[in-house]
Amino acid sequence: MLARRDLLPSNPVRDVGRLEQGRRKPPRALTVDEALRFLALLDGSEYARRNELPDIMRFLLGTGARIGEALALKWEDVDLDANAVRIDWTVSRIRGAGLVREAVKTETSERTLRLPDWTVEMLRKRKRDAAPGDLVFPNTRGRLRDVGNTGKMLRKVRGDDFAWVKSHTARRTVATLLDDQGLTARAIADQLGHARPSMTQDVYMGRRIVGEARSPLDGMFGQASVPEDDGDAA
Repeated sequence: MLARRDLLPSNPVRDVGRLEQGRRKPPRALTVDEALRFLALLDGSEYARRNELPDIMRFLLGTGARIGEALALKWEDVDLDANAVRIDWTVSRIRGAGLVREAVKTETSERTLRLPDWTVEMLRKRKRDAAPGDLVFPNTRGRLRDVGNTGKMLRKVRGDDFAWVKSHTARRTVATLLDDQGLTARAIADQLGHARPSMTQDVYMGRRIVGEARSPLDGMFGQASVPEDDGDAA
C-alpha cells in the first residue's frame, strides 16, 4: 500500500491544552459619591441638559428601571402623591414599524415601585403642564426616544473618569445599594423586575417593593437636586 504523502506524522493539536475561559469581571456599580459626581457632570453639560440626560439618569438611579422602561413611561403611570410608579411598558424598535411602546415581556417585569423623595421632586418639576397621556421623557418632538440614541448621548458627555458608565450601570448601582442596606435577594430582584434572584446576584450586585412605606433609596442622592440655573456651562 502506498503511503499518503499528505498525511502528517502526528496530530498537531493532540498536545494542545484546553483553553481557559477568562475570568468574568465583577459587575461595577457607582458608589453614592460617584453617582453624585456623575449627576453633577451631567448637570454641568449644556448638551446633557438639552437632551434631558440628568433627569433620565436620576429616574434610573431612583428606580433601577431599564432604560427602555423609563423612556416608555407616561404620566398616567406615575402617582406623585403616592410616591409610586407603575412599570408596564418598554420602548422597542420594530423592523418596518420603528419605535413602539409595547408591554414588558414578562409578568415579573410588571411592577409598581416606590419613588424616593428626590426623584419625586425631579418629576414634579417635569410635570408642570403635562397631560396624563404625555410621555415623561419624550424626544424634542414629544415622541418616543430611541434607547440606542440615548445611550450614545450619554457616552458623548460621560468623560474619561466615567467612561465605563452606561445607563445599565444605574441598575447595578441600585441593586448594590439595596444589598448594602440588607434587603433580601428576592426583594432586590422584584425591584429590578427579575424572575430569579440568582440572576440579580450574579449579574447585578458588585433585588416588588410596593409594600414598603417609603422607597429604600430615599436619602441616597438627596444632594443631587435638579439645578434651577439654565446657564451654558459645558
